[in-house]
Amino acid sequence: MGSLALSRAEVLDQPAPSIAGEVARIAREDLAPLAAGIDDGSVYPAEVLRKFGAVGAWGSHVLHEGPADLRCAIQAMAAIGEVCGATAFMAWCQNTLVWYAANSTNLKLAKRFGDTFSTGRVLGGTGLSNPMKSFFGIEKLKLKGKKVEGGYIVRGALPWVSNLGPDHYFGTIFEREEDEGTVMFLADCSDPAITLTPCKPFMAMDGTGTYGVQFRDVFVSDELILADPAAPFVKKIRAGFILLQAGMALGVIRDCINIMDEVGSPLGHINRYLPQQPVHFRDVAAELEAETMVLARDPYNEDETYWRKVIALRLSAGEASVAAAHAAMLHCGARGYLRSHRAQRRLREAYFVAIVTPATKQLRKMLADY
Repeated sequence: MGSLALSRAEVLDQPAPSIAGEVARIAREDLAPLAAGIDDGSVYPAEVLRKFGAVGAWGSHVLHEGPADLRCAIQAMAAIGEVCGATAFMAWCQNTLVWYAANSTNLKLAKRFGDTFSTGRVLGGTGLSNPMKSFFGIEKLKLKGKKVEGGYIVRGALPWVSNLGPDHYFGTIFEREEDEGTVMFLADCSDPAITLTPCKPFMAMDGTGTYGVQFRDVFVSDELILADPAAPFVKKIRAGFILLQAGMALGVIRDCINIMDEVGSPLGHINRYLPQQPVHFRDVAAELEAETMVLARDPYNEDETYWRKVIALRLSAGEASVAAAHAAMLHCGARGYLRSHRAQRRLREAYFVAIVTPATKQLRKMLADY
């Protein structure tokens, strides 16, 4: 599959509609038949994720020349999310992994992993749920690291990390034992000192490669360090980390509108009494997308007003996802209550958009703190 992947330069030469269009085609043809299996945990779509990478889905936001631009990555993720919210979440995981490597000042790491992550030849995720909560006073860091020659020894456990497998990587953060400093690094799931433990079944999206991860005195070489110290790096990548999640929301909302339209003919005579109609959510989606595209052009903006807009957008995206999925269920009525109907899957996926880090309550705390 790797031989079919576009190089970084080729990805950058692709116009955004071309990449998003190819992603949408693969989503319709290859992903749609797997969506139910991904939802119930019987399928992890590794090959489809690699196909998305081969057409440039994970490489459009890699820094090359000029400023970073997240618009194409978000558009591609929305096209995936319109078919399967769980896979859109895995797309976000892969995109954030690329974002970490692309922004690292560790040139050996960037050279070693840049193209393999951005083309999808190597898959992986992000273990920043706990660190992101810790930076805002919600949790304490769960990983500890001790400096040794050539790197660090890391121990601890993370309860949930997604888009993982035995040959995957993910980025996360530990606290140095000797002081209160933090270090961000790449974890190699093939390391025998790292154990992946399947999580208890979720209410949705069980095929997302989500595991509890145990670090038992893992040696992390200097070549796997993304940033030391981590705090300035996190401040640089945090807007991109959050903005990329808008792709999940936009995809879910679009399909909820599709669902409402699909039942318009047989049920329109009674659905017209419902307070929220498809036209309302078209306006909401258009507004969210427009705001997202503006913010996604400037992810390194250090202005506090910009950061507050990013947080507010992410909050609105989560709340709109739940509202649209709720409305789709009501428009479908009893037929949407069938396990075979995707309306109930969309509702469960939408709740995930609202609770994945940063969750609705954390976002509200963040807005209150700024």
